[in-house]
Amino acid sequence: MRVLLADDHALFREGLVSLLRTRDIEVVGQASDGAEAVALARALMPDAVLMDLTMPGMGGLEATRVIKAELPDIKVVILTVSEADEDLFEAIRSGAHGYLVKSTPADDFFELLEALDRGEAPLSRGLAGKIVRYLASGGAGDAAALTPREDEVLRLVAEGHTNHDIATALGISDATVKFHMSNILNKLHLENRAQAVAFAHRHGLTQEPAPPPDDAATDQ
Repeated sequence: MRVLLADDHALFREGLVSLLRTRDIEVVGQASDGAEAVALARALMPDAVLMDLTMPGMGGLEATRVIKAELPDIKVVILTVSEADEDLFEAIRSGAHGYLVKSTPADDFFELLEALDRGEAPLSRGLAGKIVRYLASGGAGDAAALTPREDEVLRLVAEGHTNHDIATALGISDATVKFHMSNILNKLHLENRAQAVAFAHRHGLTQEPAPPPDDAATDQ
């Protein structure tokens, strides 16, 4: 496998190069930021890019999107310290073939790289379940990530209440409602209020309407 490394920490890159060479993996180039990774990917056409998320200038996610748009045969694997759901899901949306955390033991790391060579998706331990839940939810985040207040706001939004109605009902300001909505959209990886309403209904977060009274109860 011919690999390109993209990480802004030179010491980490050099250590990883030495480690990869012990397994006869050829490192064809090193980049210190996303823009350089894109340029080297175009020039060198590696089989895979091991891409850090946070780099100066163009970050790893943007570089991944550019590479996958221009060079779809190159497999991009995110290699990062971040285990945050939002980073994982955004990486998958950006076209990454896998997501590895830097704390992964060396033996596991190489087993996962071998899986990439077989056409599988390398994911550090514990991340596969998150991806399954992410896909099962239609590409949205997990409602369990919401705070009780955010959950309450989402339920009221889904029931058709305005921000002002919600603010009045909860005894908070309109601005606070907007703040909660912004957090809800970010955590659930949604674009707008309409998607939030659809998410709430799809996941049963709205209260079921009370059944109509029977005739006997009505007559009493």
